Amino acid sequence: MSNSNMANREVCDLIFVDYSTRKPFLNLDFANVTTTELTGESVFAYGGKGHPKKVQFAGEKGGTMTIETQVQTVKLWQLITGGETSAAAKFVTRTETTVDADGTGITLSDVPVAGTVVVYAAGDDCGTELTCTVADKKITLDNALEADAAVIVYYMKEVTEGVTRINIKSTSFPKNFTVYGDTVMKTEDDEILPYKLTAYKVAPQSNLSLSFSNSGDPGTITITCDLMADKDDNILDLILMEE
Repeated sequence: MSNSNMANREVCDLIFVDYSTRKPFLNLDFANVTTTELTGESVFAYGGKGHPKKVQFAGEKGGTMTIETQVQTVKLWQLITGGETSAAAKFVTRTETTVDADGTGITLSDVPVAGTVVVYAAGDDCGTELTCTVADKKITLDNALEADAAVIVYYMKEVTEGVTRINIKSTSFPKNFTVYGDTVMKTEDDEILPYKLTAYKVAPQSNLSLSFSNSGDPGTITITCDLMADKDDNILDLILMEE
């Protein structure tokens, strides 16, 4: 088996295990491309006429693991950013509605965060603010409009149910992981051989590009991880198995 000619045309499924706790963090079985690259640096001792290379030294061994995926999860974002998750979030929302028959009252569907309500006439979006007072979900304009006049309301909404928020700070950094990969190789004899890899200490780079488009292919996230040596100097295992 070790001398078989073989090739690959299948992605690796990856399991990320927290390097510190040794507990599984993410089962990444939805990637389109996984690439593992080993790197090193050669330096030479030179001597004699013509300054030829005489002795070679190898060092700075490392590498990268690169993952491309169109499928995304909150856990994946957390893996890349090192951000903290919570079950509460605040964000600005916009609603188009009408005033009551008296021309001053507006009723929202949510209780806005205090001090965040801004009201505009429908034909003057983000123009001249209509002054008002707010109590719970009820807005009262200082100056009456025509009955059932259309208005636009901006306000901060706080959600505490059915939401997951990742907070990324300037002090947030990804954890280190051990990564276990699983794919298959195919030989010239038409054998399918399980192929596994172990990356002993992996550090995701803090680079994340989220693209949103209404045409073309779905957006792709590329995750690049640096391969490092663990406490026993292990970097990578490549494992080929017989069926």
